[in-house]
Amino acid sequence: MAARAATGRGGESRVNLLYFDLVGGISGDMTVASLLELGVPMTLLREGLRQVGLHGVELATERAQRHNLAGTRFIVREQRGAGHEFGSAQTEATHSHDPGQEHGDDHAHEHGPGHEQGHGHAQGRNHSDAHGVRHPHRDYRDIKHMLQSSGLPPGAKEKALAVFAKLALAEGTVHDVPAEEVTFHEVGAWDSIADVVCTALALDHLRPATVLCSPVPVGCGVVETAHGRMPIPTPATLLLLEGFPIVQGGPAYERTTPTGAAILAALASPAPDPLAYTPRKVGIGIGSTDSPQVPNLLRAVLGERAAGGARRETIECAEANLDDANPEWIGYLMDRLLSRGALDVVLIPALMKKNRPGTVIQVLYPPAARETVLALLFCEVTTLGVRYRTMERVVLDREHVTVATRWGQVGGVVAHHDGRRRFSPEFDSCRQVAEANGVPLREVYLAAQQGWQADETGPATAADRAN
Repeated sequence: MAARAATGRGGESRVNLLYFDLVGGISGDMTVASLLELGVPMTLLREGLRQVGLHGVELATERAQRHNLAGTRFIVREQRGAGHEFGSAQTEATHSHDPGQEHGDDHAHEHGPGHEQGHGHAQGRNHSDAHGVRHPHRDYRDIKHMLQSSGLPPGAKEKALAVFAKLALAEGTVHDVPAEEVTFHEVGAWDSIADVVCTALALDHLRPATVLCSPVPVGCGVVETAHGRMPIPTPATLLLLEGFPIVQGGPAYERTTPTGAAILAALASPAPDPLAYTPRKVGIGIGSTDSPQVPNLLRAVLGERAAGGARRETIECAEANLDDANPEWIGYLMDRLLSRGALDVVLIPALMKKNRPGTVIQVLYPPAARETVLALLFCEVTTLGVRYRTMERVVLDREHVTVATRWGQVGGVVAHHDGRRRFSPEFDSCRQVAEANGVPLREVYLAAQQGWQADETGPATAADRAN
């Protein structure tokens, strides 16, 4: 059955909004803690880690306060007396090497901003921290394979893969290596993998139609990493936050970690100003650092917008005429634009001056991504000028759902307009199911449409849809 949006009084459908209010910053553990307070069951997270193959790991929470504001801390521990496993491979015990971090006798990884620097490169396999404890390095391709072959729900798997893909792209850019060859340091450690997987599971459980965030505080100063001292924000964090408004300055610690930045880059968008919504439930995630200047906490607010409503957004459109560019360059540019925050890229055949066949490239993007888009256009193709203009658009509210078919779960999007709902299967999800089962893509699309329609009109069993 398709997962539906929450319902309000009288049973009317409503569209969920999840808003991350980054009071102190964001890290993986702060995100999970805030989502747990919204009602995500801990049993779901524990079962998810088991399905990934991350064994010997214990999840816990504790109550804490920052500036007299109470919330939850999310803690990942190595089980006492149990070496933890990653898939089928036994790994070494690891410790967060945040300067000044205290470790209990149970080797608790109590990590907030500053607990993981997450830098990847293509050299070496292990490094030691100040305690002489060796940290395992893991290749992005290994983590990707682990997630793809796991038993995670399709929505959670897609989200976890998206976060690590963003991290690998950023780290590869910083260290000038292909993303597939990136080796993660701290983000490759089992506790940080747990943070990402638990975040994906929690968001898949809550299923907000839209995830938005406030401007991102990044802190200032320097942080110790596997590569030595790095400026705050670290190069990878800054790349991940392209297109997001950031606030740089004191207090002097890493308020947004690479994992936190990757979660935003993969799964959230900057909130419009002003943001109008009705809050329904608030979750507060507490970070490990207790700063006297700012409450080190993250507020996750679950709210709603009027069902069937449409919101207005300000975007920009950049255009360039290309009559002497290699078509392969244009295809590569399209991929890069979409990975760096473009909302859409359109290629239009055109007849240029001197009767030359050419291409008009149009890029839609949030205003904050303008400099990134212009830089890519000038860098990757031969244009000598780019036109851009501000535009207004109206966007329908939507929600992500999964639908059961005879071949497995298929993801899709339900759009709301004027009290009506319209379902569109997601291509990547349909393709994955079609390839896994050796059936035509068209049949998967039709089965997903029929399954969703059956859920909308009344109860239907899997047997009904299989026949």
